Amino acid sequence: MALEISPCVTDDDLEEWRRVRIAVIPYERTQSVAELRADETPERLLVVAREDGVVVGSGMATRSEIGRAGTVIPRVLPEHRRRGHGTALLERLVTHVADLGHPTVRAGADDDGSLAFAARFGFEEVNREVEQTYRIAGPVGSTPAPDGIEVVTAQERPGLWEAAYEGFGLEALADFAVDTPLEVSAERWTQSWLCDPMFLALHEGEVVGCAGLGLDPDQPSRAENGLTAVRRDWRGRGLAIHLKLVTLAWAAEHGIEEVYTWTQDGNAAMRALNERLGYDTTMVGIQLARPLAGLLGH
Repeated sequence: MALEISPCVTDDDLEEWRRVRIAVIPYERTQSVAELRADETPERLLVVAREDGVVVGSGMATRSEIGRAGTVIPRVLPEHRRRGHGTALLERLVTHVADLGHPTVRAGADDDGSLAFAARFGFEEVNREVEQTYRIAGPVGSTPAPDGIEVVTAQERPGLWEAAYEGFGLEALADFAVDTPLEVSAERWTQSWLCDPMFLALHEGEVVGCAGLGLDPDQPSRAENGLTAVRRDWRGRGLAIHLKLVTLAWAAEHGIEEVYTWTQDGNAAMRALNERLGYDTTMVGIQLARPLAGLLGH
């Protein structure tokens, strides 16, 4: 039986790509076809693997936002594993990273099987993320906003999010507890880091904090916390917990039953804040990396 790995071109291809992702990681939000289209860049490759016309897996390769690296994400449907499809997908994705000229390849794993697969190819742990989940059982309380703070949504004030990149945004990105600093362009900040809704804390018209929700049309009862961040000079005043409660209250009012968030293992302050609010730790994700040289003949 012949395996064919081809780029996603049509909306049907993207729906097949989505179907694989939803099947393999049903506990995470998957972008819609429209969102996938909006996120297209020359550096990103989405592929679907078919065996005799039957979809068996999918993959993505793109520039990582962490350092000079490419990210590879091969996925194989459970019923088609252990037949070499994962290796074939990985090879196709690594070739794309090599073509982009990145010296390092990054990947992720959140189960034993994925971790063992990555270890076979020399990937090693570089970071950990912790998934924490808040289950909504009724109305969510609130805390007072710090003096001088106005909370609005980015959707109500077009242009605020874009304008916040140079000051607030770059500071928030620099504070991620990762092994290599994030490299996020203004375009990516506007395109990929903005949630709907995204709540912005303003002081004298400047953004000093944010917290958002990524809604899941495939599972309307679940949502993912987007970036929650507070400018350094406003920390310790209760702004982060106020913004987090604003998002949870919005979720409760809109019929969402569960909100989950991924936080870097090294970000003890945010993990503690989530625990204080009642989030439970539900999963650990391992971030992996290795040099491109020597990987599958490259």
